[in-house]
Amino acid sequence: MKDLIFDEYQNSVDSCLLRHKSILDILSKIQESQSRVNRSVVKAVTGCGCIKIKAEKQNINYSLSNEELDKLTLDDLDVQLSSHLEGCICENCRKVIETEIGNHLFYITSLCNSLDLNLYDILLTEYKNITTFDKLHLL
Repeated sequence: MKDLIFDEYQNSVDSCLLRHKSILDILSKIQESQSRVNRSVVKAVTGCGCIKIKAEKQNINYSLSNEELDKLTLDDLDVQLSSHLEGCICENCRKVIETEIGNHLFYITSLCNSLDLNLYDILLTEYKNITTFDKLHLL
């Protein structure tokens, strides 16, 4: 069922995309939409103030031996790492960010269409990669 939703979405994007069929147009629209996602998050911080960014050095203890690193649990890493975010995003900012991410997904999907790639297959491959390898290998 989920693959049908992805396939339907990908087909809908293909039928909607009339003006920006050129791969160059699609690539530039992806870049523009990513900038809009970034800007909407920045505006949640600087314009609305519902969230704050408090960045500092991540405290990962790299001086541990390989044996000690192997014994670390995912909970140990979660305690050590921070998102640098404080606060909770408000409904208005959430809607704006979701809209911008949706637009970005539209252009990512149109890139998949242009290159004859299946978005669902890409998602499954990425899911398998992140579930096969633990977080320690992704650092």
